[in-house]
Amino acid sequence: MVIGGGQAGLSAGHHLLRRGADVIMLDAEDGPGGAWRHRWDSLTMATVNHIADLPDMPQGTVAESESANTAVPAYFAEFERRDSLPIERPVRVTSVHSEDPDAGIDSPLRVDSVDGEGRALTPIRTRAIVNATGTWSNPFVPFVPGIGTFRGRMLRTVDYPGAAALAGRRVGIVGGGISATGFLAELSEVATTFWYTRREPVFREGGFTPEIEGRAAVAMVEERVAQGLAPLSVVSVTGLPWSPALAAADARGALARRPMFTRVVPEGVIEADGTTTPLDVLLWATGFRAALDHLAPLHLRAPGGGIRMDGTQVADDPRIHLVGYGPSSSTIGANRAGRAAARHLLRS
Repeated sequence: MVIGGGQAGLSAGHHLLRRGADVIMLDAEDGPGGAWRHRWDSLTMATVNHIADLPDMPQGTVAESESANTAVPAYFAEFERRDSLPIERPVRVTSVHSEDPDAGIDSPLRVDSVDGEGRALTPIRTRAIVNATGTWSNPFVPFVPGIGTFRGRMLRTVDYPGAAALAGRRVGIVGGGISATGFLAELSEVATTFWYTRREPVFREGGFTPEIEGRAAVAMVEERVAQGLAPLSVVSVTGLPWSPALAAADARGALARRPMFTRVVPEGVIEADGTTTPLDVLLWATGFRAALDHLAPLHLRAPGGGIRMDGTQVADDPRIHLVGYGPSSSTIGANRAGRAAARHLLRS
């Protein structure tokens, strides 16, 4: 069984079918596209981070001005049609259990799920799962004293309404990743922005090759998950890509990063130096955590807070493969992980 219909899930389904496996694919979305269906309209194919090709199907020419939330789902939909992927949707998996707890990892798995209306579906029995549920449904907002007192508008990356909706506002953007810098590039043209990060951001100038720097970054993330530690994002290792849009934002002074504020107050935030900055909006671009609550009954978590991995396989439960997790959270990594999981499962 494959759970999830984003890049990693499609890759896994493709390679499993190609090798003659009997596959069930479940996806919680209403249609193709995974998390890309929910990206904001102003994220275009010109400004989106690189999207790797799906297996054996290069992306066609797409206008740079087209929104990623239409272009990428259309590409995924064509891939699904070409491969006749057996995806059932919308189906949300609620829990995965061992059918016979006394048998441990030798037990088949029981998958409980609900349809788009929340109605329970007939449980499915399977011997192995390729989990590709990603992170989009599990945004992370760190605790800051006073966070519940803010009278302004509190947003996360998944809630971003586009720059026009925040025009003329005083917006605090929290986070040091690609989403945060993308928001700064957009919002600093129409709003007053304030950028907060815990660490000094590191920008990457010059070329970046997935086969060299990308592999080195993935190897560093792999080392963590092999130890059962919570995975870091690949961009935290590679640095932030510099772009013309960021150069323009820098010229406007939007990349003048501030250290993380110490407290949220009703009217804004208390800066590290003790002064108060009034804000209308707090936009938390502080990343995501893997959406794995449905696997909780299997007790996969290690003491280090992560899941101990051996490649794509959970080291302590070989019935479960995680793709799009940790080192395979990039689009290139997701494709490779889907292929690796399929090969491993069909050798077992």
